[in-house]
Amino acid sequence: MLADDHTLVRRGVRLILENEPDLTVVAEAGDGAEAVERARAGDVDLAVLDIAMPRSTGLQAARELSRRLPGLRILILTMYDNEQYFFEALKAGASGYVLKSVADRDLVEACRAAMRDEPFVYPGAERALVRSYLERLHRGDGLPARAVTEREEEILKLVAEGHTTKEIAELLFISAKTVERHRANLLHKLGMRDRLELTRYAIRAGLIDP
Repeated sequence: MLADDHTLVRRGVRLILENEPDLTVVAEAGDGAEAVERARAGDVDLAVLDIAMPRSTGLQAARELSRRLPGLRILILTMYDNEQYFFEALKAGASGYVLKSVADRDLVEACRAAMRDEPFVYPGAERALVRSYLERLHRGDGLPARAVTEREEEILKLVAEGHTTKEIAELLFISAKTVERHRANLLHKLGMRDRLELTRYAIRAGLIDP
């Protein structure tokens, strides 16, 4: 299954994969929430997820799919060459991280590695990632810390997409008061004043497209 909010990207990725005799695209999704629905409804072995998508990001979808479908293999396909996202992807249950800029070179290999239950890291990143991780261990640090909780991330994304408090409450099945509390916590935690600053942060964090 391919999940990306850009139809042209999905079409290009589909062409790459369907040129291979052992790979078949059986479903597509335009956002993370739809990806979860499609994967749960169909016979999907591998989900290829973009990070920045509407409604629910690829990382959010990966976390939910890992919980609901533990046998599903997951790859993150992204434009973000970013160590934080890489570690978040692994924590979310992904077995690979592929850059869109070199998808024509790496994606097929990454898909096959995932189906063999082997991890895939895009070439060139291994040395930097291992060095960074070893340096953190030497300093006594752990993995990069999450700036916000999963629920705060969901609300941050929806706020940045322009949803009202009432809409967010309905989408997440929580009360408007709970949404307001999370929003206030986000502003305080991130040292921000309003929706505009939250939106800029969401763009930098890859939760929404600029």
